[in-house]
Amino acid sequence: MGVDEDCSADRPPFIVSTREARPGSAPAALAPAGVVVIIGAPPGATNEKMTRMTESVEANDQKPTSAPSLAERIAQQCCAWSERWIPDAYVFAALAVIVVAAAALALGASPAATAAAFGDGFWSLIPFTMQMSFIIIGGYVVASSPPAARLIERLAALPRTGRGAVCWVATVSMLVSLIHWGLSSILASLLVRALARREELEMDYRAAGAAAYLGLGSVWAMGLSSSAAQLQANPGSMPPGLLEITGVIPFSETIFLWQSILLTTVLVSVSSWIAWITAPRGEQVRTASSLGARIDATPAAAGGPSRPGEWLEYSPLLNVTIAALGAAWLVREFAMRGPMSAISNLNTYNFLFLMLGLLLCWRPRVFLDAVARATPAATGVLIQFPFYGGIAALITAAPGADGQTIAHHLSTFFSEAATGATFPLVMGVYSAVLGFFVPSGGGKWIIEAPYVMQAANELQVHLGWAVQVYNAAEALPNLINPFWMLPLLGILGLKARDVIGFTIVQLMVHAPIVLLLLWLLGLTLQYQPPTPP
Repeated sequence: MGVDEDCSADRPPFIVSTREARPGSAPAALAPAGVVVIIGAPPGATNEKMTRMTESVEANDQKPTSAPSLAERIAQQCCAWSERWIPDAYVFAALAVIVVAAAALALGASPAATAAAFGDGFWSLIPFTMQMSFIIIGGYVVASSPPAARLIERLAALPRTGRGAVCWVATVSMLVSLIHWGLSSILASLLVRALARREELEMDYRAAGAAAYLGLGSVWAMGLSSSAAQLQANPGSMPPGLLEITGVIPFSETIFLWQSILLTTVLVSVSSWIAWITAPRGEQVRTASSLGARIDATPAAAGGPSRPGEWLEYSPLLNVTIAALGAAWLVREFAMRGPMSAISNLNTYNFLFLMLGLLLCWRPRVFLDAVARATPAATGVLIQFPFYGGIAALITAAPGADGQTIAHHLSTFFSEAATGATFPLVMGVYSAVLGFFVPSGGGKWIIEAPYVMQAANELQVHLGWAVQVYNAAEALPNLINPFWMLPLLGILGLKARDVIGFTIVQLMVHAPIVLLLLWLLGLTLQYQPPTPP
């Protein structure tokens, strides 16, 4: 550790070995070699406590350290680069607006048309913004409820090493994301905080944060919450023009294809292995405390009301009654629409998790406190989604000198460059590149699907596999795009630059594997004409 120059009495003590102290720092200058200096000991710290802390640091200083592996060195170099050069996520959104607007102007769009497209599209994602915000809030409320908190503590007790903890977080994050991507991000983040409280693990907090993001960064779109697969399976949710092109594509032709399951299995295995081999060890580890991150356990609500007006806040009566009413509506909704159709509706999805959160929190005060803690994690979504709505409009609604938009020029280029055999490769590259500028699985699919699925029909490519090509490829830019990291970063108290170094390595490995498997597995499928509803 280094020296905290702003130590105060109400902060934990900072223990600095002279072996680790910076040249010229106070401990290095004043203490003889081998002496451990304790800075900023809080009031009430006994000699016995301080002695134990000193002995712990001396023992750590004497531990042999192994040289970092090649993968660790690459990850550390990427982290050092990203910490120095990667700006805040908002800067990415702002730069994307400028780049796409400049591209529209270069293609001959008038300044008035470009400005109109940006302004008209700016608020177009407000419903989706609220839905995404409630996914974060609902997932956090469920994941931080007392029963879930106890489950997370049990999960956090399983790893025995820092590297094992990082790998465990990656595995949990990816498996949960196949059921609910929002819950995956929140639960994995809280699991990282619980593991970070086990100081004996010496877990790198940055690597664990990157591992928690792998659900959203690798396989979420291959699971039940895939926006594209859900949309294609529900004719009532599809735009009429898209329904005419693709027909109805059930889950059996998308996420439940054996080719999809194989691809998902490979990605989960490879991602967990990369998380393991890139996790720093020894002196390279940066723990939560060294990064200044708060990892305290979820605070428990007060035992009871302090005045009569608070009685209902601490009684389960309101929560149980509302949860029962919500459960009755959910039973009716699932019975009328069917499970797959019902759960594909984001409003139903959010309603389910909010009702579950009410029940698991049991008392209104616990529920309200959880919502208050969850809300800051949604601030990045609230401010950046409008900008991405403007970007989507610039791509699709700002015609150039020839009357065509950026999206048309891109689709024409990639469609003409592909054959039936190479279509998965071409579409995969295109979806990944476009996904960096429009990081919304469902919103981007509505933009992209009409022309890429028309090209799939013309080239006689299996339509369900075309959906899975999109799902697998559009997740790739998530690994380096800070947009979807925002909820996780808010909970962990990290910056995008802290984790992107590790996710860059994941992207370097994922990209060739995903594109190769999309091409090879696509060769095993035969084209089937669209199935009308």
